[in-house]
Amino acid sequence: MTETTPAPLHWKIVIDAADPHAQADFWAAALHYEVEDNSALIEKLLGLGAVPAELTVEFHGRPAWRDLAAVRHPDDPYEKESGTGLGRRLLFQRVPEAKTVKNRLHLDLHPGQGRREDEVRRLERLGASVLRRVAEPGGQWVTMADPEGNEFCVH
Repeated sequence: MTETTPAPLHWKIVIDAADPHAQADFWAAALHYEVEDNSALIEKLLGLGAVPAELTVEFHGRPAWRDLAAVRHPDDPYEKESGTGLGRRLLFQRVPEAKTVKNRLHLDLHPGQGRREDEVRRLERLGASVLRRVAEPGGQWVTMADPEGNEFCVH
């Protein structure tokens, strides 16, 4: 007997970061995503005394979580009350330690046939750097690093 439960739509990849807000800005621009706006929830929680102000910062002129920032696909649903995406998301969480080794997980970006080099140049303007160009019988891609050194590939 097989279950007919649909696959979940809501997911997020959590990425450790030294500066979650800068990472959110970079990846929102890189992926054409939107930085989540949690200000309404934060203002409500601050007003109720449920969270201390020390857990927040100003980001893009509005209250944001000090140690968390997320981006979401602009076409996906989100909770109006909290600003939290209910679809494809990346969540950046502040951690005290710096990145020291190769990622165990990375994103592959697929800009479309014949657009790789234009996309690489665009990502470099956003703050990414090229680590290496790969040309193998199975395919070609450019391995890059985001502003904090996390690897990703452009195919």
